Amino acid sequence: MNAKALPTPPPPLALHRGESELPFVSIMEGIEVQVQHVDIEAGFWVTRMRAAPGITLQRHKHTGEVFAFTVAGAWKYLEYPEINTAGSYLYEPAGSIHTLHVPKENTGITDVWYLIYGAILYLDADDKVESVSDPTWALERYTTACREAGLPVPDVLRP
Repeated sequence: MNAKALPTPPPPLALHRGESELPFVSIMEGIEVQVQHVDIEAGFWVTRMRAAPGITLQRHKHTGEVFAFTVAGAWKYLEYPEINTAGSYLYEPAGSIHTLHVPKENTGITDVWYLIYGAILYLDADDKVESVSDPTWALERYTTACREAGLPVPDVLRP
């Protein structure tokens, strides 16, 4: 019996995004983001954040791992002594809790690249969850901000 071999599907293509293809949009005073990739099924998103000096984000907890690389500027978590400067890499384990702060003494924009798994739980003073960010939220917030700025909405979803 001769069985015919099934054709081998082609390998998936690499995903390339040029910096100019993805707009930075304001999501709050002093913070711009560029969402580069969202994979809702795999539960992660990749974003670049540009923050002005003196910005402090709400204390939050990560349900998944986070990988960060500082492109420019400096920032830290108020709960830790280390300062992340250009070229620094930071790993955050699932369950970590911290408050991101950009020192007001910075002379320029701080630019950080993040790969975020799971959700971000924003906490109040009593550690109660006030709001949640996840890949679906990141995609919706970014595309809405692009539309509100009159910019085309880039395809950042990975099929």
